[in-house]
Amino acid sequence: MTDTVHNRIAMLRAERGISRRQLSEALGIHYQTVGYLERGEYSPSLYLALRIAQYFSVPVEVVFSTEPFPRLGSGEGSG
Repeated sequence: MTDTVHNRIAMLRAERGISRRQLSEALGIHYQTVGYLERGEYSPSLYLALRIAQYFSVPVEVVFSTEPFPRLGSGEGSG
C-alpha cells in the first residue's frame, strides 16, 4: 500500500478554463504547488484538499482518491 493521493485537479482546471496561476491565487498558494499537486509529487493537507474541492464546487471525493481514477473514455458508465 502506498501513500499516493490521486487527483483530478488538472482535469477540473481544463474543464473550466482555469490556469494554474488562477487556481493558485484563489487558494493562496504558489502556482508551482498546483503543478506538484497535479503530478502527485505533493499531497495536500486536509484543509487544502477541502479548499480545492470547495473552489470547484464538488465533493472532495470527486477531486481526490487513494485509488487511481478510471481513465476517461474507458467505457465505464457510457452507453
